[in-house]
Amino acid sequence: MIFVATADAATGPNFEKNDLIPVIAQDVATGDVLMLAYMNREAYHETLKTGRVCYYSRSRKKLWRKGEESGNVQELKELYFDCDADTLLVKVNQIGGAACHEGFKSCFFRRIDPASQGVTVVGERVFDPAAVYGKS
Repeated sequence: MIFVATADAATGPNFEKNDLIPVIAQDVATGDVLMLAYMNREAYHETLKTGRVCYYSRSRKKLWRKGEESGNVQELKELYFDCDADTLLVKVNQIGGAACHEGFKSCFFRRIDPASQGVTVVGERVFDPAAVYGKS
């Protein structure tokens, strides 16, 4: 069977379908899933242009240049989009060691035990969020 790419599949994510596209950030060296965020067209193009990952903050309603406050920037290494062209995967070099605003390497630092439904914190904090962001 021969696959023929459509125009959408050949050009990248489809921002016509959704203004905001979910983005999974993964550590290129370890494969660890670091976080989930969103990009709009502007954030996507800035990421491509600069090589540093830029997201769109839904809560602040503006571009969010990862690491602009903490210094924990994400250097883009690889970029993928899914079969529906509505989700992105960025493989990054996580500079500073932490992707999570709570100071952990990954935003996925809470593990739920399916049997007990108890929650366990896994991993160590890389930085103190109060010291970095001035919040408690």
